[in-house]
Amino acid sequence: MKSKVVITIARQFGSGGREIGEKLAGKLGIPFYDKALIHLAAKESGIDEDLFDFADEKSFHNFWNASPGSAGFYGNRISLFNEMPMNDRLFLIQSNIIRKLAENGSCVIVGRCADYILRDDSHTVSVFIHSTEQDRQERLVHNYGIAEKDAKDAMIKTDKKRAAYYNYYSGGKWGRADNYDLSINSSASGIDGAVDLIITLAELKQGDVK
Repeated sequence: MKSKVVITIARQFGSGGREIGEKLAGKLGIPFYDKALIHLAAKESGIDEDLFDFADEKSFHNFWNASPGSAGFYGNRISLFNEMPMNDRLFLIQSNIIRKLAENGSCVIVGRCADYILRDDSHTVSVFIHSTEQDRQERLVHNYGIAEKDAKDAMIKTDKKRAAYYNYYSGGKWGRADNYDLSINSSASGIDGAVDLIITLAELKQGDVK
C-alpha cells in the first residue's frame, strides 16, 4: 500500500475474521490489534487488565447521551468520566487507544467498534466478515476446540454479545451492510480470497489503483 490505511474488521464468531485480519496485516506488513488492545488500554489507564478482559465486547450499563466517539471527551470532563459506569469508562479508554493507533500509522484492528470509532477517518476501510452456519460451527470445533454439541450455542451467544455491544455504543446495527465499506462471505471467498478482496478495496479507496 502506498498510502496509510487502517482496516477495521467486524466479524461473526467462527467466520474466520481474526485469521483474515492476521493474514491481511502480515501481507501488508502492518501491525495487527485484537486482544492486544486490552493490554494497551490497561497499561495506559492503570486499570486492571482483567476488567478490560471481562468487559471485552460486552455492554451492561446505560450509556450517557453524549457521543462516545468524541475524541478526548473523558480527558476534558474528568468528573463526568469518574461518575460513569465502569464499562463505559473502559469503552472510552479503549476508543482513545484505537484513535491513537490510527493516527500513528497503518494497522488492522479487529472488533471493539473500531469501524464506528474511526468512521470519520478517511484512511479507514471497514469490513464485516460473515459465513455459513455450517462453516462457522466447523471452524469453532476444529480451530477453537469447542465441542461439536456446544458449537452452535457458543456461536449464537457470542454474536448476540457482539451485536449488543456494537449497537449499544454506536447506536447502529451490527452486521448491517451499509455500516461497512465491504461485507464478505468467507465461505464463498475463502480466507485468502477475503484478504485479497480487502486489499483491492483498500487500494481503490485510497487511490492507489489508477
